Parts: sequence; C-alpha cells; structure tokens
Amino acid sequence: MGSCTDWLSFALPPLPPPAPLCWISSIPPGRGEAAVAALHHGLPRRCVELQRRRAKDQLALAFRNFQSVFLVGRDCMEKKMGEAVARVARKVNETVENKADSLDLADCKLVTFPIALYKVMRHVSEGIHLITLANNELKSVTSKFITTFSQLRELNLEGNCIHRLPEEVRTLLHLRVINLSRNKFSHFPEQLTSLPALETINLEENEIADVPVEKLATMESLQSVNLKSNPVNDEIRVIARPLIKFDLLTSPAAPRV
Repeated sequence: MGSCTDWLSFALPPLPPPAPLCWISSIPPGRGEAAVAALHHGLPRRCVELQRRRAKDQLALAFRNFQSVFLVGRDCMEKKMGEAVARVARKVNETVENKADSLDLADCKLVTFPIALYKVMRHVSEGIHLITLANNELKSVTSKFITTFSQLRELNLEGNCIHRLPEEVRTLLHLRVINLSRNKFSHFPEQLTSLPALETINLEENEIADVPVEKLATMESLQSVNLKSNPVNDEIRVIARPLIKFDLLTSPAAPRV
C-alpha cells in the first residue's frame, strides 16, 4: 500500500531533528552568567575560567535532559501516528474486502481525506451508503470526495473544521441524513436545499445566523433541521412557524435586558 505519508494526512506536524550539541563549545569566555559575576567581583582569571567551564557543563547537561524529553515526546507522537495509520488501513480493508456499504474513519486524526483511498476503493465506492468522518481535523470536503461517493445515504462530518460545502453536494440525490454539527459554518449551506431525499440536517454548534427558510420549506422530504447552539436571528423563528412542516430545533432566544 506504500508508506503512510504517501496516502494519509494527519493533524500531527512533522518534528524537527534535535539540534547538535556542538554549539555549546562555542560559548565565548565571559559570556556565561557565572563568568560575568566573577569578573564583576574581581576574582582571579583562573577562578573565572573555572566558573565558565562549570556554567558550560551545566548548560550541556540541561540541553541533554531537554533532548531526552524531546526524543521521548517524538516517539510518543510517532506511536500515535502509527496507531492512526493502522486504524485507517484496517477500516478501509474491512470495507473493501467485505464489500460493506459503510466506511467509518472517525477519530483518525485526518486533516484531509486520503487521496490514495480513491484508488483503493474505486471498485466499491458506488456501494458505499454511509461514511463517518467525525472528530477529525478536516477543513473541507472536496468535489472529488462527493463525486466518488455519489450514492451516499448518510454522511457524518461532526466535529471537524469545515466552513463550506462544494457545489457538487447538489448531486447527492440519495442523501437522507447529513451531520455537520460542531464545525465552522457561518452561513447555512444552501446546496443542501437542492437534495430531494434529504430528511435530516444537523448543524448544531456552528455560527449560523441566517437560515433560508423559504427554500427549506419547499423540501418535501425534510423532517428535521437542528440549529441548536447557533446565533440564529429571532426573526427566523417568527418567519418559520407558518411556513415549515419540519421540526426546526433552535436554542432558546437570549432574554432581552
């Protein structure tokens, strides 16, 4: 399948290599605090040199301690990355080998959907009806993702950093449920209003103030729109009541002072 960096993108940043210790020997005489203090007190040159060497030794020891902690931290992060890679590989293999209709890549530290998976899953992509990518670090959903998994019935993107959807979402004619809660939407994704089979929209915990009530009211299959913990305008609640047949869930309006 290739190395993990060939086909997986994770939230863990690459770590720089530890700095060499050779720079410690370049500390000039008299620059250490101990040496400076000794000179100020008029100590003999021999004492100053001794203090300088001790300061340098202490600095070298401190740096080696830091280096040890750094290497241990790097090992822990690499271990976590390896576990995430193994989790993704296992989940994908299960889906492909069993020709399952679902793919669960929740909590896998993904910052993008791995490009190589499109090739790995090309023979089963049209049979995938449910994809879960919850609790990752995704910043966007690409048009490639939408067109590849065009037969989706349910898409769970909860707990990411997504702020918009691609126009290709309009082509998901079989989509019934979409979960976009705990993301970064400041505008209602109006592409969803074009989906004839959509029944449930979850946008809880975003930053949406305006809602296209008139467009939502024309969606014959729509049953529920969750906008709790969004700064929805009070006027929306008033406008929506006589227009909609679905459940519009919002947080209670803030009391007026």
